[in-house]
Amino acid sequence: MQIIDPRSGKPLTADTGTTDAAAPNAEQAAVRPEDVIIELNAGNIQQVLEASMQVPVLLGCYSPSNASSSTLLTVLEKLVVEYAGAFLLGKLDIEANPEIGGQLGVRSVPDVKLISQGGLVDGFQGALPEKEVREWLNRYFPAPGEAPPTPEEQAEEALKSGDTAAAREIYQTLMGQYPEHYAYQVAFARVLLAEGKGNEARDVLDNLPPEERDAAPARGVRASIEFSEQALSAEEIAALGDRTDSEAQYQRALRQVADGHYDEGLEALLALMKQDRAYNDDAARKTLLQVFDALGADHPLTVAYRRKLFAMLY
Repeated sequence: MQIIDPRSGKPLTADTGTTDAAAPNAEQAAVRPEDVIIELNAGNIQQVLEASMQVPVLLGCYSPSNASSSTLLTVLEKLVVEYAGAFLLGKLDIEANPEIGGQLGVRSVPDVKLISQGGLVDGFQGALPEKEVREWLNRYFPAPGEAPPTPEEQAEEALKSGDTAAAREIYQTLMGQYPEHYAYQVAFARVLLAEGKGNEARDVLDNLPPEERDAAPARGVRASIEFSEQALSAEEIAALGDRTDSEAQYQRALRQVADGHYDEGLEALLALMKQDRAYNDDAARKTLLQVFDALGADHPLTVAYRRKLFAMLY
């Protein structure tokens, strides 16, 4: 087996297999999976660890009988090619190599370890989704220049463009692959809401574990469901005509929020709060806080309008 440095196309180690295997050309444009992925065993693991003195090695410890580790391994195999030479991927089947797994301190799979200069740099356990694996890798390696969109990014783009069917299919796949990654269930509920299926979205949220059900992302989707249920229809809004009273202003703002026009809705709620703070038991301020919850604490609109709200109150 010959280990190739994908960055230069030159061998890192001597070939321990057939002698007529041709090394990749240094000008070769694409990195081939066989150049950067090695199936580890007792006969080659020491050689691979020695190779980490020149190029980092990602050890992916898995079990063929463990579905989640197989899922993660598929992600790692994709990314090692995409990162085109930043690291090698060593795959270790701990069922076939229990002694090596024990020596590496592997207690459960999937288990990923980053080895560089012969030493452990970092690692993680569990089947992280592709997006989180990328974030972890980017702590140590430059992100690929033209990385394809992640499934999460594809789903969000589909949702923005109104293709809820595509977004729903992606999140259903992700939920099947990562059943304990509850962010996908929250996102799926958001897609159902976009399809006008508020009751189904609420059912998804209600079936989350308590700590996830009460967390900010789920609360935000639940708030969006409530906006949709409370808001007047487009026809009813049109029937308000030129009314400028507080009730009409509030209903228009609520419809804007329910339709996802958060900036216009927030501005209208803030204006109503300035004009008529007492309206409907301080409804404008309470709804502002609900919108912040729906958007999330780090959303730019939340940050901006929290400042405006604070300045008005204090």
